Amino acid sequence: MSDLYILDACALIALIKKEAGWETVLDVLSEAITGTAAVFMHELNLLEIYYGFYKERGKEYAEEKVTEASSFFVTINGLTKAVFAEAGRLKAAYKISLADSVALAQASIQNGILLTADHHEFDAVEQAEDIKFLWIR
Repeated sequence: MSDLYILDACALIALIKKEAGWETVLDVLSEAITGTAAVFMHELNLLEIYYGFYKERGKEYAEEKVTEASSFFVTINGLTKAVFAEAGRLKAAYKISLADSVALAQASIQNGILLTADHHEFDAVEQAEDIKFLWIR
């Protein structure tokens, strides 16, 4: 059985900007290309990347980077009732952003591995919840 990964925005940003941990993200995406892993990202987390790049470098750059990045994973659009409810529970229980609660809920519901660097957001969650993480740094 292949691994299933959910990308958090910071993981994809690390890859695009070649920040610390980008090689780990590249390895996971390479697994997806060879068929040994499946990689997903929720559109809300992709929006985090888009607005960050938009703010930094403008609309054209943001669109270019999001388009390039989107070819490496399956984008999840909308919220299922299960992800909606789980994201709400996680947001209420932990001090995490809305987008992070969606990525976390998606990993939980799909029994996937959340690929992230956000220790400040997720360390408490990792200790208390049955959700798998792959830390890129």
